[in-house]
Amino acid sequence: MKLRRRKFLRLAGGAAALPYASRYAGAQDYPTRPVRIIVGFPAGVAPDIVARVIGQALSDRLGQQFVVENRPGAGSNIGTELVVRAPPDGYTLLMVVLTSAMSAMLRRYGLGYGENVFVDPIIAGMR
Repeated sequence: MKLRRRKFLRLAGGAAALPYASRYAGAQDYPTRPVRIIVGFPAGVAPDIVARVIGQALSDRLGQQFVVENRPGAGSNIGTELVVRAPPDGYTLLMVVLTSAMSAMLRRYGLGYGENVFVDPIIAGMR
């Protein structure tokens, strides 16, 4: 493969500017305050235990407190509604299981949030 002179100069210029550009594109520190993990089930069940283990691991790794709050009821829709109404700043996380996601999809009425509300997934780790 023969590299043309202009293409080579562009690549070399971009590579030379990369270290200087990275200091301006640095990420913000996250988290700067405690993060809430909302679990739509009572304390002591599998989703609660997994959320507490994940929260402890994140606390150790990121150096900020991750608080697990249990909001049981309505097939975990109460906890989901709380997260949907929270500001989308990344400081309120939701622990769901497959049945929680399916129950919200199957019901059309009675939810405290609309059908077209989407919550961005972070990780899918339970089987």
